[in-house]
Amino acid sequence: MPITSITLRRLNMNLKNPFTTSFGTMQDKDFFITEAADDRGNRGFGESVAFTSPWYTEETVETNKHMINDFLIKLLQDNEIRHPSEVRELFKPIKRNNMAKAAVEGAIWDLYAKQHGITLARALGGTKQKIEVGISLGIQPTVNDLLEKVGHHIKQGYKRIKIKIKPGWDYDVLKEVRNQFPNTPIMADANSAYTLDDIDQLRKLDELNLMMIEQPLAHDDIVDHAKLQAAIQTPVCLDESIHSAEDARKAIELKSCRIINVKIGRVGGLAEAKEIHDLCRKNRIDVWCGGMLEAGVGRAHNIALATLPQFTLPGDTAGSSLYWKKDIIKPEVTVNDGVITVSNKPGIGYDIDEQALKAFTAEKEVFDI
Repeated sequence: MPITSITLRRLNMNLKNPFTTSFGTMQDKDFFITEAADDRGNRGFGESVAFTSPWYTEETVETNKHMINDFLIKLLQDNEIRHPSEVRELFKPIKRNNMAKAAVEGAIWDLYAKQHGITLARALGGTKQKIEVGISLGIQPTVNDLLEKVGHHIKQGYKRIKIKIKPGWDYDVLKEVRNQFPNTPIMADANSAYTLDDIDQLRKLDELNLMMIEQPLAHDDIVDHAKLQAAIQTPVCLDESIHSAEDARKAIELKSCRIINVKIGRVGGLAEAKEIHDLCRKNRIDVWCGGMLEAGVGRAHNIALATLPQFTLPGDTAGSSLYWKKDIIKPEVTVNDGVITVSNKPGIGYDIDEQALKAFTAEKEVFDI
């Protein structure tokens, strides 16, 4: 497949509202938009999801820049690509740095789909025309603030509510939510804030009928999660522990979880995400597509991935307007009664808002391929 250039744009966008997890609070989003172009006027786009500090994984915006500029671009310059699935193998000599890899690979997948006049969803093997989505709520200043936000998003039709928790902000808070919203699908996201010493506290969550508890233990663990899952009724969902299909295979074999959250950036790109999906489908493990506070390009990639059949649970891909005053795509991602209709336009299905992209761009560099 012809690729003539890769463009790397560093963007800075301001979130509508601060987003708080057990690690801290974020208001500004610094990230990269990648563009792969050919000599026929086709342009494919990807998005990096690393944060400015390494609280989610070891990657950061700066390490992404280093890896893309100094290693990944060179591999593309020195090798010919026939299909975007080959990018994963091409990048394998570079250890980890999955978010950097995914940012480049995503642009190449989008370019490929546009070159062939098909949607990215179809290029991946997706079949759904509509996908259900939920909402992710950060830790709020008060329980009443949380209850107000939950009620607001339920009225908007979101299919499930994800609530960030941490020690001291868990059972009692979730119980208040459950009491007020007895029939709402609710999940808890711990972002690795607990250990097995907290097993009694985590076991108390069983009475709240949660969809799942996401990544309660260490970010790199699958062994202790197996012990926890055996001790509680609430399904454990693994997030940060799964960086590859091989990680997923081991977690399934150990019975470390009943659900897996697939994030394109965390696992190194769409090809790896699809392999994890296929493995989970074979083993009847539910999967869903997690979010990383993406702008429009990243959201579009998530939508395409979630059209695969084993994405049986609502993902985190909420509408653009929930996070951004103005997004970098047009039309923006919209949610109607908790459902996104998948675009039938080639590639990611959304046009780039060139004016917005230029306005948010802080740095730009073009590499010939």
